[in-house]
Amino acid sequence: MDIISLIPQFGGLIYTIAAFVVALSVIVAVHEYGHYIVGRWSGIQAEVFSIGFGPVLWSRMDKRGTKWQIALLPFGGYVKFLGDSNAASGKDEDAMSEIAEQSPEELRRTMHGAPLWARTATVAAGPVFNFVMSILVFGLIFWSQGVSREPLTVEALNPLPGTIQGLQNGDEIVAIAGIATPDFDDASTWSEFTASLPVEPVLDYTVIRDDQTIDVAGPWLFPPLVQQVSPRSAAMDIQLQAGDVITAVDGDPIFAFAQLKEKVESSNGRPLLLNVWRDGADLEFALAPRRTDEPQPDGGFVTHWRIGIVGGMMLEPATVPANVWDSLSGGVSQTVRIVQGSLSGMWHMITGAISTCNISGPIGIAETSGAMASQGAENFIFFIAVLSTAVGLLNLFPIPALDGGHLVFYAYEAVAGKPPSDKALRVLMAIGVTLILSLMLFAITNDLFC
Repeated sequence: MDIISLIPQFGGLIYTIAAFVVALSVIVAVHEYGHYIVGRWSGIQAEVFSIGFGPVLWSRMDKRGTKWQIALLPFGGYVKFLGDSNAASGKDEDAMSEIAEQSPEELRRTMHGAPLWARTATVAAGPVFNFVMSILVFGLIFWSQGVSREPLTVEALNPLPGTIQGLQNGDEIVAIAGIATPDFDDASTWSEFTASLPVEPVLDYTVIRDDQTIDVAGPWLFPPLVQQVSPRSAAMDIQLQAGDVITAVDGDPIFAFAQLKEKVESSNGRPLLLNVWRDGADLEFALAPRRTDEPQPDGGFVTHWRIGIVGGMMLEPATVPANVWDSLSGGVSQTVRIVQGSLSGMWHMITGAISTCNISGPIGIAETSGAMASQGAENFIFFIAVLSTAVGLLNLFPIPALDGGHLVFYAYEAVAGKPPSDKALRVLMAIGVTLILSLMLFAITNDLFC
């Protein structure tokens, strides 16, 4: 085997691992900081704040007596509060005796001796901080992207092969094919508008240019242009890139993204030959579409054949700054959609409506991290926010050993007036750890064989 030929693959592996470590470390840091800061506000002393497990690479002690550290294995993290030990749950008699000898003031600073409200707030804060991070990141992205100028205005024209292009930067498009353009940011109205347009290679655009209304010829609004490549997809495997234009499928010329979609959906997984225009060069690729379960607005799922690309318009619309409220509202809506889609997906997998291959493990997440990082900082940051929402949701599941399991124990304590027995806690925690390890093993199996 030629060792030199492995260098690009090795470099790609290092890039993927680095992106995964960065993404996971950011999410873990936010999650654990939520536990730490709310615990501190609630009067509970944190002894250790750790990013990673295993041998400590770096540490420092702050003035509050908390040791901040980075450990060798970057696959999680933890906050160790005063009183966090096997002893605190009754498993170590010597430590329990030590706790019993503490003064009320000292006991109040421990996790074991804090009031129920303080323990509940501290445990819940981790997932909550994950959701808050997602909302802020999504909101910041929406704010930076802005909202489209009205009427639809050309900011830039995407390069297309051999098309008639009468549009210019700065043109205000008031009508296409004689149909007035609606509010571009109104998704439902815009969808109805585009559906009413004639699907033709060349359309008439009515524009305002230099204070004059003129008609110019331009290409179909939605060409088979690759705007984004989905991670772990057929398109990613053959290295399609943003900016590629698919000009033919199996020798049949196409000019609209809808034509490409029809070809892919009718393939039933049969390999397709794509002619691709890239920066003036004509290329050929072969790929086989894959079955994909796609969430629907009503909460259901529909299975289609997909190659894993997101299309775009033949122009980039001009934007104006978005206000803070609209940006944050968009961040909340995006986070809620992810939560709803995740819960719906889990239910449909349990009922057998969609494939369990939709569950990804650490290998799949690492591959996605690398793929999103390779497509730019904004895509990578967006992915981190999506993953942060997923981590927050997962930790709220009522499984012992997760935050949600602890919250269930606290709810029981609030109702019964006392915590569950030590024996019950040991059994439940063992069951919880078994469930988590089983899920991880199942997800890794999916990464390797799905």
